[in-house]
Amino acid sequence: MTTTQQPPYPPTGPPHGHGQGSGDHQGSGSGHDHGTGGDDGHGSGGDGGHGPGGDGGHGSGAGGGHGHSHSHGPAAPVSRHLRKVIAAILIPFTVAVVVGMVVLWPGGAPSHKRTGVGFDRQTQQATVTKVVSVSCASVNASGGGSTGDTSTAEGSSAAQEAAGTCKKATVTVSTGKDKGRTFTEIVQPDQSRQLHQGEKVVVAYEPSAPKDLQYSVTDVNRKFPMALLAGIFALAVVVVGRLRGVMALVALAISFMILNFFILPAILHGSNPLIVAVVGSSAIMLIALYMCHGLSARTSVAVLGTLMSLVLIGVLGSVFIGWAALTGNTDDNTGLIHGLYPSIDMSGLLLAGVIIGSLGVLDDVTVTQTSAVWELHEANPSMGWRGLYRAGIRIGRDHIASVVNTLVLAYAGAALPLLLLFSIAQSSVGAVANSELVAEEIVRTLVGSIGLVASVPVTTALAALVVSADRPGPEAVPSGAAGTAGTAGAGSATAATSAPSAKPGAARGGKGRRRKH
Repeated sequence: MTTTQQPPYPPTGPPHGHGQGSGDHQGSGSGHDHGTGGDDGHGSGGDGGHGPGGDGGHGSGAGGGHGHSHSHGPAAPVSRHLRKVIAAILIPFTVAVVVGMVVLWPGGAPSHKRTGVGFDRQTQQATVTKVVSVSCASVNASGGGSTGDTSTAEGSSAAQEAAGTCKKATVTVSTGKDKGRTFTEIVQPDQSRQLHQGEKVVVAYEPSAPKDLQYSVTDVNRKFPMALLAGIFALAVVVVGRLRGVMALVALAISFMILNFFILPAILHGSNPLIVAVVGSSAIMLIALYMCHGLSARTSVAVLGTLMSLVLIGVLGSVFIGWAALTGNTDDNTGLIHGLYPSIDMSGLLLAGVIIGSLGVLDDVTVTQTSAVWELHEANPSMGWRGLYRAGIRIGRDHIASVVNTLVLAYAGAALPLLLLFSIAQSSVGAVANSELVAEEIVRTLVGSIGLVASVPVTTALAALVVSADRPGPEAVPSGAAGTAGTAGAGSATAATSAPSAKPGAARGGKGRRRKH
């Protein structure tokens, strides 16, 4: 068999083959070449070959086979039909989210008269300018000393205070209308927070109290270490994630804005916490996913999987919070909220917290599963949706084990002081789980975990159906999609697409993309 020498660079014209020789060519749109030629780029004519028996017949030809490169860059766009189907679902949903935010927009948190309790009090910044050691007996206001009964915790503490050395701190207010005003603060020896000279502190102001008692130290000013830690976090995200990291930080900032300017004020204005949480978390989901991962069918499938899992979490949370008679009013903070705003549905607030708390982990799971299915399809385009689902779900099982354990430990870590109290009281496991404080965390953890577990098969199935349904048939290959081959080593690209065992075609130069292996 004679062959023709190919030029060192592919011609600029459309792919074609020429030659006269022995060979079989079935010229279908998908470009299956059958003949004596091998993978070295020489054989029967490609699509559009000229000579006896052109496309659709048996002809002769020693023309060069022509190939094109496969890249692992951005996901290939899906067909117009599938884009229409995805848009028909997501566009009305997006419009509904925007309309919901407009209707529920609160316009700022409602004002109220401060109670001076907990976080609901006026605060200013101050500096500890002087600290001296004094006898506790000389500064304690009780003047009665110890009660003599040291068997109780109160009596033992009083005895230690009377015999110990206290600290007398002079504090100067540095902000507000009383800037420059000083007051003294007595620090007992058994207090967990000891004041030091030069320390920045936060002081509470109570205008109705006597002048000498209007200010008191409530906390330390930790803005600098917190800001430094946030800066280190942002730097690490940008260094590792580069542009994706920058977009993730922007999406995080927008999420906090939605939380602070929409979700919290809307709940304080009396809107249904569940509806507000669903609308707000949906807006966060759309912005975060599309901003971080791009506007593509892959991201849209992740959005659909996240949305379906959030619906399941909302339904399960609503059922079990009502069934378990959880009020959501279990500590001082929730009690203060209920006292200031009696119209707030505290059980609905609990459910809203479950939904928002699960959203971040859901994003991680759905995006990972969607990307895994897409990459499996890119590696083996002939794999059907069942094969894609089975391969993707194997990846998802590993993800489930780690994510559920992370969620449970996160909630357990937050409730560790409470669990320690139950351990000190030597309460049984049943009694601990039955208490409303712990039952809230159990429902929160299990409902969120069920949603996470369900998101894996749901998102994997959606992604597998989309990519397998979008697999182009023979008539779908565009005439200009295939590039021409170079010298030896350039095989038929369309044959490589239809038959995974074929060797890859040569990549076209100048595109900066890798060939598919």
